[in-house]
Formats: sequence, structure tokens, C-alpha cells
Amino acid sequence: MITPLDYFAALVQQDTSIPLFEAGLTLAQDSDPQFDLGGAQAEVDRMAAKLHKRIPTDTAPLQKLRLLNHYFYGELGFGGNINNYYDPDNSYLHRVTRTRRGIPISLAMIYIEIAQQIGLDVRGISFPGHFLMKLSTQAGEIILDPVNGSSLSREELEERLAPFAEHIRQAGKPLATYLEPASARDILIRMLRNLKSLFFEYDRWQSLLDVQQRLLILLPGDVAERRDRGLAYAHLDCPNPALEDIEAYLAARPDAVDADVLRERLPSLKAAIRRIN
Repeated sequence: MITPLDYFAALVQQDTSIPLFEAGLTLAQDSDPQFDLGGAQAEVDRMAAKLHKRIPTDTAPLQKLRLLNHYFYGELGFGGNINNYYDPDNSYLHRVTRTRRGIPISLAMIYIEIAQQIGLDVRGISFPGHFLMKLSTQAGEIILDPVNGSSLSREELEERLAPFAEHIRQAGKPLATYLEPASARDILIRMLRNLKSLFFEYDRWQSLLDVQQRLLILLPGDVAERRDRGLAYAHLDCPNPALEDIEAYLAARPDAVDADVLRERLPSLKAAIRRIN
């Protein structure tokens, strides 16, 4: 029997062929295992097909973009969930499709799926603090805000970077670096880490464990993510896998700033294992 994790792993196996929207949809299987994944995909396909029928074959990209924005934000009514921004449902694409409310990255994933089906190569941008989109045309690049479809000037982009000025100064990267298209893998990682921060804040350890399992499929060599999976296991009274993950982290990073604190947890985990056995 193929599990949701097996299915996700198969979707993200090859970087060059990850179906972003479908892989994004599967994230909701952890919280809502009975939801109709195929039906959610079909719903967005119907949205795209309805718009596609209205667009003549010789329509220029800029006009297509205007039509898409009017359709997506005007007719369909997609927008930011400003009243409940930190609800995990904002990261589950089937629910965002139904409610028409989400956060920038989830809105972008639906927008990009429709855009590509009508022949617009809109790409995601993992911009600091607020996920963005980009369409490259012969006239230049158009940077879009997924919340309302507005195009952003260089000045507006620099203003949005201002809160991250110190980090940017240390990195020494020009603005253009932050406008590079994000890979499908990177977009999925960012969405999962959004969920991770929410579940950690509210001590939802089983949900956090589910997120960590997917992050480790995307980042199999990331020992920090493995450490965090081990901590989730520990909170769920699963000492065997917790010990394995934390010891693996300590072996890889014996001098990490949190190494001593983690070593102090090992005796209690080993004692818990002995009680079980």
C-alpha cells in the first residue's frame, strides 16, 4: 500500500520534474487524510480551462496577465486571509481553493498553476518575508504580489527588503539575487517551514512530526531537520526514534551551540527505552 509519504517522495524525486501544485496539495493529507486530492486538482483545472477558452491564441503575454489578474482576483475573489493569517489552513491548497483565502505562497501556487495552463510562465520567488511571483517578458521582468496581483517597482522591492537589511548586508547580495526564480523543491520547503513554525508555537507535536517527515524527504541530508524530528518524537513519547535522530545530529555536529543541552536529554531517552523493553 502506498502511503501519503511514499506518494510525496515519488513526486519530488527528480528536481527537474516536480509537479509543484500536485506536491503542494499532498501536504494537506497529514491533517485531512480523506480529502479528495484528484478533485482538488480538477477544480483548479476547471478554473484554468474556463479562462483559457476566453483567450485568443495570439494574445500577448501582458494582455494574458491582465486577464488572469482580473479573473483570479476579481471574478474568483482570491486574496489574503488578513483576518486569520496564521491559520495552518492557509497553507493547505485544497482549502485555499475553496475559501479563496490564503497567504502569499499558497495563493502563488494556485496562481502559477492556472498561469502555466494558459501559457504564461509565471515563476515563484522566495523573497524574504513575503513570497512573490515573476513573469519574464521581452519588455523585462514583472514582479507580482500574489495577494493582489499588483506589479512591484524596484523602489517597492527595496523597501520590502529594508527589514532584512542587516542580513542582506552580511550576505553581500544585490537585489537581483533575491528575485531569482525558486525551484519547486525550495517552494515546498518554504511552505513546510511555515507550517513548522506554527505547529511548534502551539505545541502540535504530531503535526510537527508530519512536517518533519516531509522536510527530510526534501532535505535528506539536513541534520538540523533530523534533530527537530527527534525532538518531535521525544515530545510524542517515542524514545527510540528520538534517540536515533538526536544522536545522529550530535555525531554530525558535536560542537553545535545546542549540543550540550541535547546531550543532557540522552539519559532520559535511554531510560525510557529500557522501560519499554
